[in-house]
Amino acid sequence: MALAEIFRQAAAAVKRASTMVITAGAGMGVDSGLPDFRGDQGFWRAYPLYEPLGISFISAANPDHFERDPAFGWGFYGHRTNLYRTTIPHAGFGILLDWIARFQLDHFVVTSNVDGQFQKGGFAADHILEVHGSIHFLQCTLPCSPAIWENREAIPVDPANMRAQKIPACINCGGVARPNILMFGDSSWLNDRTAQQSKRFDNFLHRSRKPLVVVELGAGTAIPTIRNLSELLGNGNKATVIRINPREPQITPPRIALTTGALSGLLQIDSALTIQ
Repeated sequence: MALAEIFRQAAAAVKRASTMVITAGAGMGVDSGLPDFRGDQGFWRAYPLYEPLGISFISAANPDHFERDPAFGWGFYGHRTNLYRTTIPHAGFGILLDWIARFQLDHFVVTSNVDGQFQKGGFAADHILEVHGSIHFLQCTLPCSPAIWENREAIPVDPANMRAQKIPACINCGGVARPNILMFGDSSWLNDRTAQQSKRFDNFLHRSRKPLVVVELGAGTAIPTIRNLSELLGNGNKATVIRINPREPQITPPRIALTTGALSGLLQIDSALTIQ
């Protein structure tokens, strides 16, 4: 089938939908200039100082650092915090919001990203489920309490050694705070905030109207949480999944696979919608 026809099919699914669920992985941020951590080489391109130390993304994203060496732990997460604060969401976020307004779609976002880009891009916080938490919220490393609070900390990081020059403190015990993010091998993540988001999403699905379109953006197979959710939702009656992924687009028909990046895919679907 010609690629143009596939985009027309995707556009038709958006146009006939009453409800849209946007599911997004790390590939959604690449077009905004955020680094691609796919594989150690991708991680080391973003953080070259970690390569001679043999530190991978998995070993950097480990909660033990906040206990053993918080300046190292916050060196990585402080850098990411500052990066996400300054990143401008790409035009694809606006395209999705335009579809929601134009076709009067009920909508919800489910993302494995911790960057807060959907909120920054104009989506309402109560329509977003962040399955791995958010870097823009903090908790105690212990934790000493169930408190989760907004991350308003300035976290300068020395680029010469990737160590934080200031360590955020717990608002209750004064000990080391950490991001409210589910990390690798994490047994101390407080999931109350995410659980509340999940409850809102479940309520949304319970009352959602048919037909449903699921627009999946940049969700890979390494941690398939988002892909699995998209396919689960796609099993429902009158549901269509549009998977947009430049490297791992495979999905069983009649679901729609688009081998392209997030922004390019959204632009081309939008163009097909304009023609219809």
